[in-house]
Amino acid sequence: MSQSKSKSKSTRKPAGRPGGRPGRVPARKATASDWIAGARPRTLTLAIAPVALGSAAANQANAFDWPLAVLCLVVALFLQIGVNYANDYSDGIRGTDKYRVGPARLTGGGVANPKRVRNVAFVSFGVAALAGIAIVVVTQFWWLLLVGAVCVIAAWFYTGGKRPYGYNAMGEIFVFVFFGLVATLGTEFVQEHVLQSWGWVMAVMIGLFSCAVLMINNIRDIPQDAQAGKRTLAVLLGARWSRVAYALFLLLPYVLMIFFLIFFVNAGYVYFTLILTLPALIIGVTAKTPKEMILALKLSSFSALAFSLALAAVIFFLQLG
Repeated sequence: MSQSKSKSKSTRKPAGRPGGRPGRVPARKATASDWIAGARPRTLTLAIAPVALGSAAANQANAFDWPLAVLCLVVALFLQIGVNYANDYSDGIRGTDKYRVGPARLTGGGVANPKRVRNVAFVSFGVAALAGIAIVVVTQFWWLLLVGAVCVIAAWFYTGGKRPYGYNAMGEIFVFVFFGLVATLGTEFVQEHVLQSWGWVMAVMIGLFSCAVLMINNIRDIPQDAQAGKRTLAVLLGARWSRVAYALFLLLPYVLMIFFLIFFVNAGYVYFTLILTLPALIIGVTAKTPKEMILALKLSSFSALAFSLALAAVIFFLQLG
């Protein structure tokens, strides 16, 4: 009888937060490479791409302002870095990352003190905020302070807080809105002071690419996220339909390129970026191992950057049709 009770207690799943709390792992001093990996450099392309497109839209109206463009890039990069460290911290303390099969995280892997990871996230948000304040001072659009505050709050509560919306199938909405619409249109607006139709189309394009990158990442983690109680869109859709969604996210920007073919003679050159995108799509929809999924994620991320830089180059340097 006592052995049965003991066994029952030892196998009982921790209550409370999704995934339970992780066991205490002695933290070693993280190296520079650990912190660089924690920033998840492969995702930073999604911060560069919308700034390139927003600046290109402003340039078409002869309103390109490189100091403001650089400040927008700082905001986008450090918001992305802050999100990545915040996710590392929040997923780690919840115990979610103990199920993951990808590279070990700073918090979940016991590589760094959780509070230090959280503080680095806050510092990153702080750098983004300072750059944002500089933009507001230069442009005198004081209402942008509210937009910036919403961005930081949304970034933290993606996986932070008691009810993170990233755990309830809203991650794709977050990246589409903030790393697609807000980042692209915000960059255009602070330079041009108005928004053009092609700025909106470009914002949707990069938003779709961002969704593709998040989706392929979450497809890889479907079994682990389901076990940890993390209800991503991929978990809800299942592997098959998640792959369909991933393919649509990758291909729809090329469909929307038809809009630019009407105005720009050389917009067709952007289709050469399919050299990266099609392999990403094929690997992503057929992958059977985490290693293949990671490769698809990398290719998807670089496809987003290549697509955006190619379209930006067409608008910056090539003539209208």
